[in-house]
Amino acid sequence: MTNFVLVAGAWLGSWAWEDVVPPLRAGGHGVHPLTLSGLAEKQGVPAGQQTHVQDIVGEVERLGLRDVVLVGHSYSGIPVGQAAERIGNRLARVVFVDSNVPADGSSFVSGGLDWQAAVEASIAENGGFWAPLTAPDFEGQGLSAEQIARIVDGSTPHPGATLTEPAVLARPLGELPATYIKCLLDGAKPSDDVASLLAGGYWRLAEMDTGHWPMFSRPTELARILLDEAAR
Repeated sequence: MTNFVLVAGAWLGSWAWEDVVPPLRAGGHGVHPLTLSGLAEKQGVPAGQQTHVQDIVGEVERLGLRDVVLVGHSYSGIPVGQAAERIGNRLARVVFVDSNVPADGSSFVSGGLDWQAAVEASIAENGGFWAPLTAPDFEGQGLSAEQIARIVDGSTPHPGATLTEPAVLARPLGELPATYIKCLLDGAKPSDDVASLLAGGYWRLAEMDTGHWPMFSRPTELARILLDEAAR
């Protein structure tokens, strides 16, 4: 039996996986959606980058999980990638869902890109938190109006320190058994850092013809891909 640990991206909690959980459990697997500190029902809990890494490692250890597939969406690929190397032989595979990936010594906002500068500005303007997106930001991502409303209504401000503190990796990320799921409506190709990791021989690429939030737009298809990757 595989144990899936599901970690959603910025602003979201375990609730974001509600439509993905049933088909995974129907396959006879353990499924453990996780809310990171400072988000959703854990609002008010202080959190930095390493807090989120420990949230994931601690959940695996607390539940005594083995044959673990860690799934990180968007921002959460950064703490998930770090947690993957820290759980040792409990890990079966990492699946990055249209996500960022960690680089040792770098943070979510490292690099100086326009969107990263906008994140830093939002943190400065909102008391140390990254403000959630609004409905127009989700246009063109394969989501219905109802799905967009669900995401917007459930989102909570994201702790800024988790985005500005650097990742810590003990060994090359490319040595982990991993799958990267690229959501094509959010860009036709993986970012350069992901492309480099895919070229290393340990990582696989899967594609979905949907937007950046496939747990809402294509939950059954996403679950099928996760099941396929867990079986490798």
